[in-house]
Amino acid sequence: MTTRLFVPRETTALALGADEVAQRIEAEAEARGVEIELVRNGSRGLFWLEPLVEVETAVGRIAYGPVAPEDVAGLFDAGLLEGGEAPSLCQGPAEEIPYLQAQQRLTFSRIGVTDPLSLEDYCAHDGFRGLRRALGLAPQAIVDEVKASGLRGRGGAAFPTGIKWQTVLDAPAAQKYIVCNADEGDSGTFADRLVMECDPYLLIEGMAIAGLAVGATQGYVYLRSEYPLAQQIFNEAIARAEAAGYLGSDILGSGQAFHLEVRLGAGAYICGEETSLLESLEGKRGMVRFKPPLPAIEGLFGQPTVVNNVLSLAAVPFILAEGAAAYADCGMGRSRGTLALQLAGNVQRGGLVELAFGTTLRQLMEEFGGGTFTGRPLRAVQVGGPLGAYLPESQWDLPLDYEAFAEVGAVLGHGGVVMFDDTVDMAEQARFAMEFCTVESCGKCTPCRIGAVRGVEVIDRIRAGERREANLILLADLCETMVDGSLCAMGGMTPFPVQSVMKHFPDDLQRDAQPH
Repeated sequence: MTTRLFVPRETTALALGADEVAQRIEAEAEARGVEIELVRNGSRGLFWLEPLVEVETAVGRIAYGPVAPEDVAGLFDAGLLEGGEAPSLCQGPAEEIPYLQAQQRLTFSRIGVTDPLSLEDYCAHDGFRGLRRALGLAPQAIVDEVKASGLRGRGGAAFPTGIKWQTVLDAPAAQKYIVCNADEGDSGTFADRLVMECDPYLLIEGMAIAGLAVGATQGYVYLRSEYPLAQQIFNEAIARAEAAGYLGSDILGSGQAFHLEVRLGAGAYICGEETSLLESLEGKRGMVRFKPPLPAIEGLFGQPTVVNNVLSLAAVPFILAEGAAAYADCGMGRSRGTLALQLAGNVQRGGLVELAFGTTLRQLMEEFGGGTFTGRPLRAVQVGGPLGAYLPESQWDLPLDYEAFAEVGAVLGHGGVVMFDDTVDMAEQARFAMEFCTVESCGKCTPCRIGAVRGVEVIDRIRAGERREANLILLADLCETMVDGSLCAMGGMTPFPVQSVMKHFPDDLQRDAQPH
């Protein structure tokens, strides 16, 4: 009898030795004369357990992790192929791991479960149900379903997805486009990469549905250049989807067309901003465009364009397959559905956590993250990438909700959560925010281009003890100018982390900088 084993083929797992573990398993099985089928699945997003090896048994898949190459022989001795106990590594049934069991996985229900490139696997787990339903609906009915779901942009701005689609649907044009922003550049984020490496047909399905909804026949994925594995897997998935009729000039014999291509990003953070992304996609330098016109009216090559983040488009197949109400039933207030949170930084249990809106930040960091990796007290957390505010303990009981965060000058953004223990120098973090902007600004507007450079200089003077109080007033004025005067969120949000340090961690700005 052949036993099926699963070893992830995903960037984090590979970085932690998954390929060598897979090779050892195959060699060990051959040496012992046992038949196995080794499936290279995606990661479940439980990164502290990677490489996470799973074995299929009569009672479900039993998980072992983190498995090092030198653990493999011992696992075979302990009865790995029968799901035997290995006290230090056995996590029990994979689906019952508490970190996973406590989540509400709608978008990420398949990651780590299936072979990412197997169309058979994808369809066996409800894949393409949403697309099949969409093919039988009028474009307006598809848009209405997305509106009713309450889905908002998961890239940071949280704009209602259905409204954007409606604008593109209503815009008369011979050619329209769907552009997926997969230029995942926020610190501590990896959810987009997990979709593309672990469940690529999900994004393909979401983009095809978007095309049917607005009348677009061409789609582009603008992919972060530092994601070579995602590029390789996604391109192979596109080829297989085309061959099977899920993409191309005649989707599933419907007479409707949708073509899809991947384009590599320019390695610039600013290209995560939608208009800068479109400039780069057209082969130009990635610089922010003035708005109006909105990309929904004049976007790629001057045509009406839907620009959505990976997670926004990846939520669409569930909404079409299960109905808008099933998605809207999750969440709170105007924040409907689920949010993909990514725990990183100084954290005990880093990984992907998909939850309905409304859980508190403290619950996320303590119950899922398990506190800091160092075991020292947690002091600050940055949510929403390098432009997000640093939140002190007094704000950790905030519900994870767009409006709740906005009320305190914070952002949920793309769901990145980076934790810091009590050894962090928050004045250094404030400086980093301004320095990041000096490096990544496109240079088009003065408040961002010049303001960030002056910000670094002013913070350096404060940390050197030069006219500290006067320079703190100057820094506050500079932040206000950047917020009010910048052309896009790059300069407009760079002050958020700086202002949060001034408000919640003022003592760090009163201390002289320590020499490195």
